[in-house]
Amino acid sequence: MGSQTAAGSTLAISVASPATSDATGFAALSFTEIGQVEKLGSFGPSFAKVEFQPLKGAKQKFKGSVDYGALQPTIAIDSTDAGQTLLQTAGADESQKLYSFCVTFQDGAKRYFQGRVFGMPETADGADSMVTAAPSIEICTKIVKVPAA
Repeated sequence: MGSQTAAGSTLAISVASPATSDATGFAALSFTEIGQVEKLGSFGPSFAKVEFQPLKGAKQKFKGSVDYGALQPTIAIDSTDAGQTLLQTAGADESQKLYSFCVTFQDGAKRYFQGRVFGMPETADGADSMVTAAPSIEICTKIVKVPAA
């Protein structure tokens, strides 16, 4: 499959950590799908830019520290959804525990990573809107990319 839409993509969470930080380690975990996800947003690593301008010569640019990004999905709140309950628990957890996540795209490709949920604020916008949540999932590990089978 070449290009694809985001339709059918899923987000899942696990309280467990993988034995190894690779596709095999993450695939061995039991994930709970988070329901009613409207969008995931963009995520992935970016590097800080480090610059040095010598008095003589061209400006030098280097890659600095890496930030693996954040996921900020929009979710229609469903109090009976097990994945949302786990996500909410992760957001209320005051420890520094890492949770494991899996994004699965339409073609079956997966993105595994660990992160911390920094909150799950809710929005009740108006009579003709859904009550939603906008969790902030900060990605704390390299993203393991698994191609579609």
